[in-house]
This record gives sequence, structure tokens and C-alpha cells, in this order.
Amino acid sequence: MKQLLIRGALAAATIAAAPAAFAFPEAAPQPPAPSISVPVIHYRTVTVDGVKVFYREAGPADGPVVLLLHGFPTSSHMFRNLIPLLAGKYRVIAPDYPGYGQSDAPDHTKFAYTFANQADIVDKLVTQLGAKRYTMYVMDYGAPIGYRLALKHPERVSGLIVQNGNAYDEGLQSPFWDPIKVYWRDRSQKNRDALNNLVTFDITRFQYTDGMGDVSRISPDNWVHDQALLDRPGNRDVQLDMLGDYGSNVPLYPQFQEFFRTRRPPTLIVWGKNDKIFPEEGAHPYLRDIPKAEIHILDSGHFALEDRLDMMAPLIRSFLDRNLTK
Repeated sequence: MKQLLIRGALAAATIAAAPAAFAFPEAAPQPPAPSISVPVIHYRTVTVDGVKVFYREAGPADGPVVLLLHGFPTSSHMFRNLIPLLAGKYRVIAPDYPGYGQSDAPDHTKFAYTFANQADIVDKLVTQLGAKRYTMYVMDYGAPIGYRLALKHPERVSGLIVQNGNAYDEGLQSPFWDPIKVYWRDRSQKNRDALNNLVTFDITRFQYTDGMGDVSRISPDNWVHDQALLDRPGNRDVQLDMLGDYGSNVPLYPQFQEFFRTRRPPTLIVWGKNDKIFPEEGAHPYLRDIPKAEIHILDSGHFALEDRLDMMAPLIRSFLDRNLTK
């Protein structure tokens, strides 16, 4: 035992005398982790004509404005994935119209659910937000709402991004519109009731899945979210009022087209060709009035952002970077 203690003491003394021989090498310096820019998205409401209007906003307050106008039966939710991809450079504003998303939904007997009124609400919203000039992304209902804005303030429109949003008779020839056109001509309760199926779960899901190349890309949250809002008490009448009033946009098509011809705004068209509501036939007539419009026909359906965001976002960013100025 005594010899073991002596040997241990000698070993400890040896280590203490030559620490360098037993020291671990210092770790090599590591490069700093790359920074990741994560845009902050704000979810806000303002009151317009006594109605609380919800909107999403992101990007620099002094950046060029991109106004995102949603379609039926969704809301600004449809732009949730696009907004962060634009917000690094652009001030992005995406409202919910009254009756949609998180905005108030007044009873349809007390609020005019018309495209004229919706356009007025959006106009007053962007005015409150100090957006004096904007590029509009218009889709479905967002097209006539946006084009009505353009007629009111043509000098404010710095550009157009058109995704399955119609302004031509050619784009309303789908059989989808047949019962709706009947209701335009005759507002009877019978013809109104014939449209009830357009706000059902199956049709909502159909709008997201039909014509998509890969349905596994489409989050089921979309139709669950939208249908929950459609199923709110009284909301069916909101939607039927809007479907009935869509016909009021058709007489304005010549004025929309005159705006295109006279102002010639920089225009990007990204269109899902398999859309049975707004088919490809509605995309090409834009070139009659805006010959320099950039057009991309995508193998997608109605809500192409859900299916082809990886293609659309670079096209949109490139278009904005080349054409949009403060």
C-alpha cells in the first residue's frame, strides 16, 4: 500500500511539472451564425363607417405599398405565406372585407354587401393608413374591388398583380356561373336558394383542391378555417348578397378596360389554368389592353398560392423589384 501511495504521488508530481503534455487543445474559433431576417406581421383593426375592419400589415412603414385583396370565400388568410416573402422590402397591407375573416360581419339587412360598398370600405381603410400609392394584388372578388378603387383613384395605382381575377366577358363563361347569372336576372327567393350549395363544405374544399397538381401541398386548414366563418349565423346571407351583386361589376368592365388602356400600369398576370370558376380564358384578354403585361399560366387551380407559391413568389418579387417605386 505504501508503494502504491508513493507511485501515485510521483505521477501527480510529474503531471503538475508538465501540464502542457496533458492539456486539451483549445477549440478552433467558430464563424458567427448567419443572421436570419424574420419579418414581423401585425394583426390590427380600424373602424371604418362604424365597422371594425381587420388587416394584416408587415414591412417597412416607408416602403412601397403592396395591397393584397382576397377572394371568395376566404380572407387575408390566403396571403399568410406570401406576406413574409414580400415584407423585407415592401409595406404589405392585406384587409378582410366586412363579412369575411376577422372583420365585423353586420347583419345583411343593416349593411350593404355590395362590391361598391366593399370598395369604399377598402378605400377608406387605406386612406386611414396613409397609403397614397399602391400596387394591387387582385384575386377573385379582389379584382372588381381593386378595379373600382382604380376608377376612383387611378393616380394611386402603381401596378397590378392579377391572379384569377376577371375583368372580361370571356372569363365568365364557365358553367359555374350559370345559376348565379339566373339570380342576377331574377332575385327571387327560389333563385337565391339555388345558390345555397356554394357556401357548403364540399364546395369550399373543392375550390382549394380542384385542378391542383399535388393536393398534398394544400393545407386542410384552409377549408376548415373558411367554412367555420361561412357557418357563422347570418353569414350565408352575406355571401348570397355578394354573389348576387357580382353582376353589378359586369357593366363596369368597359371602364376597367379603359383604365388598363389609358394608364397601362405595370402588370403581372399569374393564373391557375385549371380554375373552373375563373378559367384561363379570362387571363389572355388583358393583353389586348395592356400589351406589355407579363403573363404566366400555371398548372394550378383557383387558389394557386396554395399550390405554386414556390413559383409565384419569385415572379412577384422580381416584378415588384423591377417596377415598383415609392
